Amino acid sequence: MIYDALIIGGGPAGLAAALTLGRACRRVLLCDAGTPRNAAATHIHNVVTRDGTPPAEFRRIGRAQLAPYQTVEVRDTRVEAVSGARDGFAVKTATGTVKARRIVLATGMVDAIESIAIPGFAEAWGHSIYQCPFCHGWEVRGRRWGFLALDAQGIEHGFPAMLRSWSDDVVVMTRSAFDLPAEQTAQLTRAGVRVEPRPIARLAVEKQRLTHVEFTDGERLACEVLYAHPPQRQVGVVAALGLDLDPLGYVKVDPMTRQTSTPGIYAAGDLTTRAQGAIFAAATGSHAAAMVVHDLAMAAMHAAADAQGR
Repeated sequence: MIYDALIIGGGPAGLAAALTLGRACRRVLLCDAGTPRNAAATHIHNVVTRDGTPPAEFRRIGRAQLAPYQTVEVRDTRVEAVSGARDGFAVKTATGTVKARRIVLATGMVDAIESIAIPGFAEAWGHSIYQCPFCHGWEVRGRRWGFLALDAQGIEHGFPAMLRSWSDDVVVMTRSAFDLPAEQTAQLTRAGVRVEPRPIARLAVEKQRLTHVEFTDGERLACEVLYAHPPQRQVGVVAALGLDLDPLGYVKVDPMTRQTSTPGIYAAGDLTTRAQGAIFAAATGSHAAAMVVHDLAMAAMHAAADAQGR
């Protein structure tokens, strides 16, 4: 048997893709390795009808809603490699090899938090250190917020100023000393954002909750919430495909079809963009799946025409 589409990843993007393909009566296999990127998060937010849902419950509901679609199969297995080409992909999983006409990548990204060499960071990650204020801002609004700038580029594009929508007390901090252009400092100051020149030495954390930031001179600053954007990398199976990436390392997709640089391989969710969130991922998953349905239909139509011509 060959599947019409094989989806790698069982988060919001993968579940949405499976639902769309299932409703189109396509034979689908969704492979989920069981290592969600948001494993440290306690709730998913900013998702209409599911605001505040624990990630595991979100996945349970998503899978339950796939059950009526008899052409959709879900396996708890890791995809180890993808070979072959459009209409004949071979997908090696931890439990065997299967074939598929199309591939949908919904693997998310790996947050390289180990690269943030600040004691306490990993302990508080996902509990009081966040990436997205739209996902994790309302519950901690009005408190002192820090933003960890990993380099001068980390404060471009107005992200620290945007945090002022949730808190009047926002402080930009660094893990090491670097020269911040005077104009950028002035812009942040005008926006009501403080810039702390002393590098962070460690984070004081109690039961996964940040309480203070300690600087290299030994001084402490009370701070309950820290935003940070650690470097990200593609998961191994995606990195091995040799797809075209943008300068930041995200998989390039056609904006209309969401097809990657390899024909027959589509991508959705966090692995394609820094604008990351559950609802964004789900939307692109549905989009990619719809384009797969269209592609399969066009391929069948052309094949029929070719056969008739012979």
